[in-house]
Amino acid sequence: MTSKQRAYLKSLASNLEPIFQIGKASLTPEVTEAVMEAFNTRELIKIAVLKNCLDDPKAIATVLAERTHSQVVHVIGKKIVLYKESKDHKKIMLPL
Repeated sequence: MTSKQRAYLKSLASNLEPIFQIGKASLTPEVTEAVMEAFNTRELIKIAVLKNCLDDPKAIATVLAERTHSQVVHVIGKKIVLYKESKDHKKIMLPL
């Protein structure tokens, strides 16, 4: 992913509300499964890491991206943005 594409995705994500929250239990298999299912209908997902989660949001983002075969767009504070290109429901056209 180029820096131009990453910047474009960041601008799209700025208007999104987090659809998942990661709390004290951190990254559970259920959370991973739910994120994988969400990628069936959307390409860009924002996740909030709650204050009671002791794990580093950047580490969570990396592991979650590996498990869901997606890409980390950015991690800012306690918010994670992931992108996975959809083959069936392609809505986001990345700049070249």
